[in-house]
Amino acid sequence: MVRATIIGSGPNGLSAAVTLARAGYAVRILEAADAIGGGVRTIESTLSGFRYDVGSSVHPAALASPFFQAFGLAERIDWIHPEISYAHPLDAGRAGIAWRDIDRTAAGLGADGRAWLSLLRPLSRHIDGVVDFTGNQMLRIPRDPLTAMRFALRMLDQGTPLARRTFRTDEAAALVSGVLAHANTPLPSLAGAAAGLLLAAQAHAGGWMYPRGGAQRIADAMVADLEAHGGSVETGAQVTDLGSLDWGDPARGDLLMLNSSPRLALTHPDIPARYARAISSYRYGPAAAKVDFALDGPVPWMNADVAQSPTVHVGGTQAEVWESENAVAQGRVNDRPYVLAVQPSVFDNTRAPAGKAVLWAYIHVPQNSDLDATELITRQVERFAPGFRDRILAHTSVPASSREAINPAAIGGDILGGTFTIPQALRRPTLGIAPWRTPMPGVYLASASTPPGPGVNGMAGWHAARTALRDAGTRVSLGDLFG
Repeated sequence: MVRATIIGSGPNGLSAAVTLARAGYAVRILEAADAIGGGVRTIESTLSGFRYDVGSSVHPAALASPFFQAFGLAERIDWIHPEISYAHPLDAGRAGIAWRDIDRTAAGLGADGRAWLSLLRPLSRHIDGVVDFTGNQMLRIPRDPLTAMRFALRMLDQGTPLARRTFRTDEAAALVSGVLAHANTPLPSLAGAAAGLLLAAQAHAGGWMYPRGGAQRIADAMVADLEAHGGSVETGAQVTDLGSLDWGDPARGDLLMLNSSPRLALTHPDIPARYARAISSYRYGPAAAKVDFALDGPVPWMNADVAQSPTVHVGGTQAEVWESENAVAQGRVNDRPYVLAVQPSVFDNTRAPAGKAVLWAYIHVPQNSDLDATELITRQVERFAPGFRDRILAHTSVPASSREAINPAAIGGDILGGTFTIPQALRRPTLGIAPWRTPMPGVYLASASTPPGPGVNGMAGWHAARTALRDAGTRVSLGDLFG
């Protein structure tokens, strides 16, 4: 039987593994950490009984992903489906609230309701076209050209200084700037607009769901399917040199899939010089400094709706969010940074002991920063939730400089798999119609450093595995694999 060796058990490594196992390969995953999942692990990092996600908690892209739809992820685990996708508190108890119901969102934005509908309703109504356009290599003709055009025009609107003219109220302007800031790029920018508009459209299409019990449930479901088809996972198996790795014989059809930084490919003994230069020139961006908080009760947000939102963008006005993100791009951190906070215990009582709560949050920082973000985050949350500091029982800080030790793919603490710019979206990590393929026989890239980029959607792994199968003379579809 032909073999497939997967480096890394993040969602893309797992989707590649599931695909190849179902296609008849003997699949083995090598995971550096002591537990499976990569960015979809759930751990107790502060006190016993308080459970945090190592990477993402809330997964707007998961159930919209063609791979996960075919895999049946919605049915395999228990999903929490909040009425509020995300919230953005402002001073004096005000807030912008992105309800799953777009009409309810528009109604809450008053004078900006019509502008909100104009921006996002055409995208949320045609979310499949948006996902097709953004979830593939960009050098292709989209299946839904009209939706792709709508998306591109809105990118130009929100990715340039024209964005200042879109909304008249602080609530609407902050609400859109907070979601665009996920991209960890200067604002306004086309790349930030592309990432943020996809997330905002998903907020009003399927909503921002998350798994009861933690992101680990996603990895567990995929490993169960892998094992049911004969595959296996080895933890505590860090690979730093492909030259010394026994992964089989490409002439026989064996495969090596890298759910890692593309830099690992540089250790392949037969890498061509031109490809090595291209991989070496691939750029990584700003990083994230994360803090996990164990709380003696829920966060005391001044705004009651914010208290019911699992995802909260804490950054003040649009101008403040832009200033914060642009400071990071210039190599510094503001005193009032943009904070991406998640409070999963709002609806998930498995995350903390009875009566307690968890909050994890991160800020964007320059690469390899050793900043402990605890105080900066605490002050920002306290600004909109007076009394937050008094509810902290314990905390654990994860500076950007330690992120790479947790996940070797997070170069310099970059959790997005590479700096997010439009040119680099086209060459991620190289320019071509199949960037998952390398010039080394049998070796493929299957990480967030390949299209479609970051996000828990499994699509990079699926694209890589499908490309490998096609190169071996086997054409498969998701329907072929999952029926």
